Amino acid sequence: MKDTLDYLLAGNSLDEAQAYQVMKNIGEGSFNATQIIAFITHYWYKPVTTQELSGFRRALLELAIPLKMDVTNAIDLCGTGGDGKNTFNISTLTAVVVAGAGYNVAKHGNYGVTSISGSSNVLEQLGYAFSNDSNTLEQQLESCHLTFIHAPLFHPALKEVGGIRKQLGIKTFFNMLGPLVNPAQPKYQMVGVYNLQVARQYQYLFQQNNKQFTIVHSLDGYDEITLTGDTRIISNNFDGIKSPKDLLGTHRLNPVDLYGGNTLEEAATIFKTVLEGKGTDSQNAVVLANSALAIQTIDPKKELEECYSYAKESLLGGVAKTNFNKLING
Repeated sequence: MKDTLDYLLAGNSLDEAQAYQVMKNIGEGSFNATQIIAFITHYWYKPVTTQELSGFRRALLELAIPLKMDVTNAIDLCGTGGDGKNTFNISTLTAVVVAGAGYNVAKHGNYGVTSISGSSNVLEQLGYAFSNDSNTLEQQLESCHLTFIHAPLFHPALKEVGGIRKQLGIKTFFNMLGPLVNPAQPKYQMVGVYNLQVARQYQYLFQQNNKQFTIVHSLDGYDEITLTGDTRIISNNFDGIKSPKDLLGTHRLNPVDLYGGNTLEEAATIFKTVLEGKGTDSQNAVVLANSALAIQTIDPKKELEECYSYAKESLLGGVAKTNFNKLING
Protein backbone atom coordinates (compact mmCIF):
# COMPACT_ATOMS: atom_id res chain seq x y z
CA MET A 1 0.00 0.00 0.00
CA LYS A 2 2.90 2.39 0.71
CA ASP A 3 3.94 2.40 -2.96
CA THR A 4 0.35 3.02 -4.03
CA LEU A 5 -0.06 5.91 -1.59
CA ASP A 6 3.27 7.44 -2.68
CA TYR A 7 2.12 7.17 -6.29
CA LEU A 8 -1.23 8.82 -5.55
CA LEU A 9 0.25 11.55 -3.36
CA ALA A 10 2.59 12.47 -6.21
CA GLY A 11 -0.50 13.55 -8.11
CA ASN A 12 -1.11 10.43 -10.14
CA SER A 13 -4.30 8.45 -10.67
CA LEU A 14 -4.60 4.68 -10.88
CA ASP A 15 -5.41 3.07 -14.18
CA GLU A 16 -8.16 0.45 -14.23
CA ALA A 17 -5.79 -2.48 -13.71
CA GLN A 18 -4.04 -0.80 -10.78
CA ALA A 19 -7.36 0.13 -9.16
CA TYR A 20 -8.59 -3.44 -9.59
CA GLN A 21 -5.49 -4.83 -7.88
CA VAL A 22 -5.64 -2.42 -4.94
CA MET A 23 -9.30 -3.17 -4.27
CA LYS A 24 -8.70 -6.90 -4.61
CA ASN A 25 -5.87 -6.65 -2.08
CA ILE A 26 -8.15 -4.73 0.31
CA GLY A 27 -10.82 -7.41 -0.04
CA GLU A 28 -8.31 -10.20 0.53
CA GLY A 29 -7.11 -8.63 3.77
CA SER A 30 -3.65 -7.64 2.55
CA PHE A 31 -3.79 -4.20 4.19
CA ASN A 32 -4.42 -3.13 7.77
CA ALA A 33 -7.04 -0.64 8.94
CA THR A 34 -4.62 2.30 9.08
CA GLN A 35 -3.53 1.73 5.49
CA ILE A 36 -7.14 1.46 4.31
CA ILE A 37 -8.06 4.69 6.10
CA ALA A 38 -5.13 6.46 4.44
CA PHE A 39 -6.28 5.18 1.05
CA ILE A 40 -9.89 6.25 1.64
CA THR A 41 -8.96 9.72 2.91
CA HIS A 42 -6.84 10.41 -0.16
CA TYR A 43 -10.09 10.49 -2.17
CA TRP A 44 -11.58 13.18 0.04
CA TYR A 45 -9.22 15.57 -1.71
CA LYS A 46 -9.04 14.02 -5.16
CA PRO A 47 -12.14 12.73 -6.97
CA VAL A 48 -12.14 9.09 -8.06
CA THR A 49 -11.60 8.82 -11.81
CA THR A 50 -13.87 6.73 -14.00
CA GLN A 51 -11.06 4.26 -14.64
CA GLU A 52 -10.44 3.87 -10.91
CA LEU A 53 -14.16 3.39 -10.29
CA SER A 54 -14.31 0.76 -13.02
CA GLY A 55 -11.36 -1.14 -11.55
CA PHE A 56 -12.74 -1.00 -8.02
CA ARG A 57 -16.11 -2.25 -9.29
CA ARG A 58 -14.59 -5.17 -11.22
CA ALA A 59 -12.63 -6.32 -8.16
CA LEU A 60 -15.62 -6.20 -5.84
CA LEU A 61 -17.83 -8.13 -8.25
CA GLU A 62 -15.11 -10.77 -8.62
CA LEU A 63 -14.78 -11.09 -4.83
CA ALA A 64 -18.53 -11.21 -4.22
CA ILE A 65 -20.40 -14.38 -3.32
CA PRO A 66 -22.05 -15.50 -6.59
CA LEU A 67 -25.79 -15.03 -6.89
CA LYS A 68 -27.31 -17.42 -9.40
CA MET A 69 -30.80 -16.23 -10.25
CA ASP A 70 -32.68 -14.97 -13.28
CA VAL A 71 -32.80 -11.17 -13.13
CA THR A 72 -33.17 -10.63 -16.87
CA ASN A 73 -36.26 -8.48 -16.37
CA ALA A 74 -35.45 -7.04 -12.92
CA ILE A 75 -34.45 -3.53 -11.88
CA ASP A 76 -32.17 -2.33 -9.09
CA LEU A 77 -33.14 0.87 -7.29
CA CYS A 78 -30.07 1.36 -5.12
CA GLY A 79 -28.80 4.94 -4.71
CA THR A 80 -25.45 6.28 -3.58
CA GLY A 81 -26.64 7.90 -0.37
CA GLY A 82 -24.25 10.45 1.03
CA ASP A 83 -26.38 13.53 0.36
CA GLY A 84 -26.74 14.28 4.10
CA LYS A 85 -30.40 15.25 3.71
CA ASN A 86 -32.08 12.77 6.12
CA THR A 87 -35.08 12.02 3.92
CA PHE A 88 -37.38 9.08 4.59
CA ASN A 89 -36.57 5.80 2.83
CA ILE A 90 -37.73 6.89 -0.61
CA SER A 91 -35.83 4.40 -2.78
CA THR A 92 -36.88 1.43 -0.62
CA LEU A 93 -40.53 2.45 -0.76
CA THR A 94 -40.13 2.96 -4.49
CA ALA A 95 -38.88 -0.62 -4.80
CA VAL A 96 -41.97 -1.90 -2.96
CA VAL A 97 -44.34 0.18 -5.10
CA VAL A 98 -42.71 -0.85 -8.39
CA ALA A 99 -42.95 -4.52 -7.34
CA GLY A 100 -46.59 -3.99 -6.39
CA ALA A 101 -47.16 -2.76 -9.94
CA GLY A 102 -45.95 -6.14 -11.22
CA TYR A 103 -42.36 -5.34 -12.15
CA ASN A 104 -39.44 -7.39 -10.83
CA VAL A 105 -37.15 -5.57 -8.38
CA ALA A 106 -33.85 -6.97 -7.07
CA LYS A 107 -32.77 -4.12 -4.81
CA HIS A 108 -29.22 -3.95 -3.53
CA GLY A 109 -28.80 -2.18 -0.19
CA ASN A 110 -26.87 -1.78 3.02
CA TYR A 111 -27.01 -0.35 6.50
CA GLY A 112 -26.80 3.43 6.71
CA VAL A 113 -23.33 4.94 7.04
CA THR A 114 -24.07 8.65 6.72
CA SER A 115 -27.79 8.33 7.50
CA ILE A 116 -29.80 7.14 10.49
CA SER A 117 -31.65 4.51 8.51
CA GLY A 118 -30.33 2.91 5.36
CA SER A 119 -32.52 0.52 3.38
CA SER A 120 -31.23 -2.52 5.28
CA ASN A 121 -31.85 -0.87 8.64
CA VAL A 122 -35.51 -0.15 7.95
CA LEU A 123 -36.16 -3.51 6.28
CA GLU A 124 -34.68 -5.36 9.23
CA GLN A 125 -36.77 -3.25 11.60
CA LEU A 126 -39.88 -4.21 9.62
CA GLY A 127 -39.11 -7.92 9.88
CA TYR A 128 -37.44 -8.80 6.59
CA ALA A 129 -34.92 -11.65 6.93
CA PHE A 130 -31.84 -11.15 4.76
CA SER A 131 -30.44 -14.14 2.90
CA ASN A 132 -27.71 -14.92 0.40
CA ASP A 133 -29.35 -18.14 -0.72
CA SER A 134 -30.04 -17.87 -4.44
CA ASN A 135 -33.10 -20.13 -4.31
CA THR A 136 -34.71 -18.11 -1.52
CA LEU A 137 -34.18 -14.80 -3.30
CA GLU A 138 -35.35 -16.18 -6.64
CA GLN A 139 -38.52 -17.55 -5.02
CA GLN A 140 -39.22 -14.12 -3.52
CA LEU A 141 -38.77 -12.53 -6.91
CA GLU A 142 -41.13 -15.02 -8.52
CA SER A 143 -43.86 -14.83 -5.88
CA CYS A 144 -43.66 -11.15 -4.90
CA HIS A 145 -41.72 -9.51 -7.79
CA LEU A 146 -39.36 -8.30 -5.05
CA THR A 147 -36.22 -9.34 -3.24
CA PHE A 148 -33.61 -7.44 -1.26
CA ILE A 149 -29.91 -8.14 -1.69
CA HIS A 150 -28.14 -7.19 1.55
CA ALA A 151 -24.62 -6.11 0.57
CA PRO A 152 -22.72 -7.43 3.64
CA LEU A 153 -23.92 -10.98 2.94
CA PHE A 154 -22.45 -10.86 -0.56
CA HIS A 155 -19.32 -8.79 0.05
CA PRO A 156 -17.82 -10.39 3.20
CA ALA A 157 -14.35 -9.35 2.07
CA LEU A 158 -15.34 -5.75 2.86
CA LYS A 159 -16.37 -6.43 6.45
CA GLU A 160 -13.41 -4.44 7.81
CA VAL A 161 -14.06 -1.60 5.35
CA GLY A 162 -17.67 -1.46 6.55
CA GLY A 163 -16.50 -0.97 10.12
CA ILE A 164 -14.10 1.76 9.07
CA ARG A 165 -16.81 3.57 7.09
CA LYS A 166 -19.17 3.43 10.05
CA GLN A 167 -16.53 4.84 12.37
CA LEU A 168 -15.72 7.66 9.94
CA GLY A 169 -19.44 8.38 9.50
CA ILE A 170 -18.95 10.45 6.37
CA LYS A 171 -19.33 9.96 2.64
CA THR A 172 -16.48 8.09 0.93
CA PHE A 173 -15.96 6.72 -2.57
CA PHE A 174 -17.55 3.48 -1.37
CA ASN A 175 -20.88 5.30 -1.63
CA MET A 176 -20.22 5.44 -5.36
CA LEU A 177 -19.54 1.72 -5.52
CA GLY A 178 -22.70 0.46 -3.78
CA PRO A 179 -25.07 0.79 -6.77
CA LEU A 180 -22.45 -0.70 -9.11
CA VAL A 181 -21.80 -3.99 -7.32
CA ASN A 182 -25.18 -5.69 -7.03
CA PRO A 183 -24.05 -9.33 -7.40
CA ALA A 184 -27.21 -10.14 -9.38
CA GLN A 185 -26.39 -7.46 -11.98
CA PRO A 186 -30.01 -6.82 -13.13
CA LYS A 187 -30.52 -5.60 -16.68
CA TYR A 188 -32.29 -2.41 -15.54
CA GLN A 189 -31.17 0.19 -13.05
CA MET A 190 -32.44 3.49 -11.72
CA VAL A 191 -29.97 5.18 -9.44
CA GLY A 192 -29.87 8.46 -7.56
CA VAL A 193 -26.49 10.16 -7.15
CA TYR A 194 -25.23 12.94 -4.89
CA ASN A 195 -23.57 15.05 -7.60
CA LEU A 196 -23.38 15.44 -11.36
CA GLN A 197 -19.78 14.26 -11.69
CA VAL A 198 -20.83 10.86 -10.33
CA ALA A 199 -23.80 10.90 -12.71
CA ARG A 200 -21.47 11.23 -15.70
CA GLN A 201 -19.22 8.45 -14.46
CA TYR A 202 -22.21 6.15 -13.97
CA GLN A 203 -23.46 7.00 -17.43
CA TYR A 204 -20.17 5.87 -18.95
CA LEU A 205 -20.03 2.64 -16.92
CA PHE A 206 -23.67 1.75 -17.59
CA GLN A 207 -23.20 2.30 -21.31
CA GLN A 208 -20.11 0.09 -21.29
CA ASN A 209 -22.10 -2.66 -19.58
CA ASN A 210 -25.21 -2.41 -21.80
CA LYS A 211 -27.53 -1.38 -18.97
CA GLN A 212 -30.98 0.07 -19.49
CA PHE A 213 -30.63 2.90 -16.99
CA THR A 214 -31.87 6.13 -15.51
CA ILE A 215 -29.67 8.32 -13.33
CA VAL A 216 -31.23 11.10 -11.27
CA HIS A 217 -29.86 13.98 -9.23
CA SER A 218 -31.92 16.73 -7.67
CA LEU A 219 -30.10 19.96 -8.35
CA ASP A 220 -30.60 21.09 -4.76
CA GLY A 221 -28.41 18.20 -3.64
CA TYR A 222 -30.55 15.09 -3.18
CA ASP A 223 -29.62 11.65 -4.51
CA GLU A 224 -33.18 10.97 -5.72
CA ILE A 225 -36.18 12.77 -7.14
CA THR A 226 -37.55 14.89 -4.30
CA LEU A 227 -39.65 17.47 -6.19
CA THR A 228 -38.04 20.14 -3.99
CA GLY A 229 -36.41 21.56 -7.11
CA ASP A 230 -35.40 20.62 -10.62
CA THR A 231 -33.96 17.17 -11.34
CA ARG A 232 -31.21 16.24 -13.76
CA ILE A 233 -32.14 13.00 -15.50
CA ILE A 234 -29.75 10.98 -17.65
CA SER A 235 -30.92 7.79 -19.37
CA ASN A 236 -30.23 5.78 -22.50
CA ASN A 237 -32.32 8.19 -24.55
CA PHE A 238 -32.62 11.38 -22.49
CA ASP A 239 -30.31 13.89 -20.87
CA GLY A 240 -31.88 17.01 -19.42
CA ILE A 241 -33.60 18.78 -16.57
CA LYS A 242 -37.16 18.19 -15.41
CA SER A 243 -39.09 20.41 -13.02
CA PRO A 244 -41.60 19.11 -10.46
CA LYS A 245 -44.32 20.24 -12.86
CA ASP A 246 -42.75 18.24 -15.71
CA LEU A 247 -42.50 15.12 -13.58
CA LEU A 248 -45.75 15.18 -11.65
CA GLY A 249 -47.61 18.37 -12.50
CA THR A 250 -46.97 19.63 -8.99
CA HIS A 251 -45.48 22.64 -7.27
CA ARG A 252 -42.10 22.44 -5.56
CA LEU A 253 -42.23 20.61 -2.26
CA ASN A 254 -40.84 21.81 1.04
CA PRO A 255 -37.78 19.78 2.12
CA VAL A 256 -39.19 19.66 5.65
CA ASP A 257 -41.99 17.44 4.36
CA LEU A 258 -39.50 14.72 3.43
CA TYR A 259 -38.02 14.36 6.91
CA GLY A 260 -36.85 10.83 7.68
CA GLY A 261 -36.91 10.80 11.48
CA ASN A 262 -34.25 10.93 14.18
CA THR A 263 -34.36 7.24 15.07
CA LEU A 264 -34.69 3.93 13.28
CA GLU A 265 -38.09 3.47 14.93
CA GLU A 266 -39.29 6.78 13.52
CA ALA A 267 -38.00 5.83 10.06
CA ALA A 268 -39.86 2.51 10.18
CA THR A 269 -43.06 4.23 11.30
CA ILE A 270 -42.88 6.68 8.40
CA PHE A 271 -42.26 3.78 6.00
CA LYS A 272 -45.31 1.86 7.26
CA THR A 273 -47.50 4.96 7.23
CA VAL A 274 -46.72 5.72 3.60
CA LEU A 275 -47.10 2.08 2.58
CA GLU A 276 -50.51 1.92 4.26
CA GLY A 277 -51.68 4.76 2.02
CA LYS A 278 -51.70 7.24 4.90
CA GLY A 279 -48.69 9.26 3.85
CA THR A 280 -48.83 13.01 3.33
CA ASP A 281 -49.40 14.39 -0.15
CA SER A 282 -45.71 15.28 -0.32
CA GLN A 283 -44.54 11.83 0.76
CA ASN A 284 -46.83 10.12 -1.74
CA ALA A 285 -45.83 12.49 -4.54
CA VAL A 286 -42.12 11.77 -4.12
CA VAL A 287 -42.56 8.00 -3.96
CA LEU A 288 -44.86 8.02 -6.99
CA ALA A 289 -42.54 10.23 -9.04
CA ASN A 290 -39.59 7.92 -8.42
CA SER A 291 -41.73 4.83 -9.02
CA ALA A 292 -43.11 6.16 -12.30
CA LEU A 293 -39.63 6.89 -13.63
CA ALA A 294 -38.43 3.44 -12.52
CA ILE A 295 -41.28 1.79 -14.41
CA GLN A 296 -40.45 3.89 -17.47
CA THR A 297 -36.83 2.73 -17.18
CA ILE A 298 -38.05 -0.86 -17.59
CA ASP A 299 -40.59 0.01 -20.26
CA PRO A 300 -39.42 3.20 -22.02
CA LYS A 301 -42.23 3.03 -24.59
CA LYS A 302 -44.73 3.93 -21.88
CA GLU A 303 -45.48 7.60 -21.25
CA LEU A 304 -44.63 8.85 -17.77
CA GLU A 305 -48.30 9.55 -17.06
CA GLU A 306 -49.18 5.90 -17.70
CA CYS A 307 -46.31 4.74 -15.48
CA TYR A 308 -47.56 7.08 -12.78
CA SER A 309 -51.02 5.53 -12.92
CA TYR A 310 -49.53 2.05 -12.38
CA ALA A 311 -47.53 3.34 -9.42
CA LYS A 312 -50.52 5.14 -7.93
CA GLU A 313 -52.69 2.02 -8.11
CA SER A 314 -49.92 0.02 -6.46
CA LEU A 315 -49.45 2.43 -3.55
CA LEU A 316 -52.85 3.97 -2.96
CA GLY A 317 -54.79 0.88 -4.06
CA GLY A 318 -53.07 -1.16 -1.36
CA VAL A 319 -51.38 -3.64 -3.70
CA ALA A 320 -47.85 -2.67 -2.63
CA LYS A 321 -48.73 -3.09 1.05
CA THR A 322 -50.30 -6.52 0.51
CA ASN A 323 -47.37 -7.68 -1.60
CA PHE A 324 -44.79 -6.43 0.91
CA ASN A 325 -46.58 -8.12 3.81
CA LYS A 326 -46.56 -11.35 1.80
CA LEU A 327 -42.81 -11.00 1.35
CA ILE A 328 -42.20 -10.30 5.05
CA ASN A 329 -44.39 -13.15 6.24
CA GLY A 330 -42.91 -15.67 3.84
